[in-house]
Amino acid sequence: MSALSDQLVSIAILVYLAAMISHAVEYALGNARTPARPATPARELVGAGVGAGGSGATPPDGTTATPDGLTPGGPPVDRSRLAGLIAVVATAIAAVVHLAALVTRGVAAERMPWGNMYEFVLTVSFIGVVGWLAVLWKRPSLRRLGLFLTLVMVLLLAVAELVLYVPIVPLVPALQSYWFIVHVSTVVFASGIFLLGSVPAVAFLLRNGYEQGRRSFPYTLAKRLPAAASLERLTFGLHAFAFPVFTFAVIAGAIWAEASWGRAWGWDPKEVWSFISWVIYAGYLHARATPSVKRNVATWLAVLGFLTVLMNLFGVNIFFEGLHSYGGL
Repeated sequence: MSALSDQLVSIAILVYLAAMISHAVEYALGNARTPARPATPARELVGAGVGAGGSGATPPDGTTATPDGLTPGGPPVDRSRLAGLIAVVATAIAAVVHLAALVTRGVAAERMPWGNMYEFVLTVSFIGVVGWLAVLWKRPSLRRLGLFLTLVMVLLLAVAELVLYVPIVPLVPALQSYWFIVHVSTVVFASGIFLLGSVPAVAFLLRNGYEQGRRSFPYTLAKRLPAAASLERLTFGLHAFAFPVFTFAVIAGAIWAEASWGRAWGWDPKEVWSFISWVIYAGYLHARATPSVKRNVATWLAVLGFLTVLMNLFGVNIFFEGLHSYGGL
């Protein structure tokens, strides 16, 4: 089952890559349409009551010529939309394969697959893509944002497989508690939504700059993204949803620490960075609710918050040692 899980992760990366390429095709084509085909020459009808030269006549097949000699070639084929739909289907397939990789990993380990950085990244990215599919179901107009989401999926899963991978091992004693499910599941869920929320946040900053007249790189990349206002609303909605869950996760971690180590807070590196993330996200929500604060300034706080989440996930486990140093590296 462990080998099957590894193979499914590789397949998921390839399918996410195919989805990303399809989104890139959609992004490049824009709103292109197929050209109209030449009209069938109208036959001249001779007889009583028919104008000279066949003027005003309609061909027997019902085809009506346009003034420029062309006729519509049937319903226009929107190649951009077709590529986008293919990308969405590929993303959904990749998500199913992604889930299968997590399930098989958990079955092989005989526990929830959250015991190390490799498994944690797989789960967080899965929550992110499921959240994206839910958003897309409600708001299909945001589909082009999928280019950036699938890019993030490819990068995260590739890093997990190539850099973070560790064989299945039993949980360390500190994690053998029912709080493992309570605390880690909420951290994983909140982190996955924060991951998803960072995508429209960055897209909003680019699109907002483009709408304000900035035509230099990289703002011109955002000219085919959804409107800045819709991206900003999505950013706020995702963060407002994830923040209470993250708050509960921090509190649950403190309760678990009290039960396991005899203190609720010990300024462990991971605890410190969790607190930093909480403060920044709280600052973002407060700034977003303050009319005098510009939306782009508030959104920069959301981006900074996710950078601290990445620091907590990767940097703390790589560069620091503490009671949470069981990430597998």
